[in-house]
Amino acid sequence: MTAFPVDHIAPADVLTVAEPLEPVAPTTTRTPAEEARTLVAQGKMAALATSSEDGTPWASAVLYAALPDGTPILCLSTLAEHGRNLTREPRASLMVGEAEPVGDPLDSGRVTLAGHAEALVDGTPEHEAAVAAYKQASPASGLYGGFGDFTYYALRIERVRWVGGYGRMDSTDADTYHAAEPDPVAPGAAYAIKHLNSDHAHNLLDMARALGGHPDATEAKCVRIDRYGLDLHVQTPRGFTETRIAFAEAANKPGDLRGATVELARRARGEA
Repeated sequence: MTAFPVDHIAPADVLTVAEPLEPVAPTTTRTPAEEARTLVAQGKMAALATSSEDGTPWASAVLYAALPDGTPILCLSTLAEHGRNLTREPRASLMVGEAEPVGDPLDSGRVTLAGHAEALVDGTPEHEAAVAAYKQASPASGLYGGFGDFTYYALRIERVRWVGGYGRMDSTDADTYHAAEPDPVAPGAAYAIKHLNSDHAHNLLDMARALGGHPDATEAKCVRIDRYGLDLHVQTPRGFTETRIAFAEAANKPGDLRGATVELARRARGEA
């Protein structure tokens, strides 16, 4: 058996980054479970992996909905191979990607949820909740979901693997995933990033210099934003790096992002 190295085989200078010149305040980041729940809450298209009759892995595009605890709901027909596969082998996995990736798609978020698909019994409270949730993702399911060849499934999660991009990944368990909360500011994150980079580049540079530990920064660009803070891609004479800057208080609803970023800009200018 070939043993694979833990680290990348790469020239030493490729992974070198500019270290902070000044102390950076501790920051909070979303947990892997929060990241996973946020991705699932934001999307409705996914890749479903099932096992064909001859054992061949079979990937297909599906719509899904999520119950309040993050359980994915599928509505599948036995006219499709994935529907026939699940009637024989319920083990499956669902891969959900970031809804609107910016830049390199491989540097964006995705999560794989693995477990088994359980057919929901018609008339039960969970079946009714699943039908209602799925109709939000696919209004036409109000018609086709009642056809005899369609079945509503709940994916009973057993494994969760989140990847946030290059060098950002982790796993979590099903209980922690279900207990986590999707980030409430995620729906407005893409707009906030675009707005900050387009109209407030000077404020981002102030943040990188005064709060991000890089007083020699020459350029700063927001690459991620969440309820706890923002991540900046920073250019310095010593090379590129990233730094994270925490909000004074967590943003608990979409409208809180503006106030949180304004407070950071004021603090970076020494006004707070």
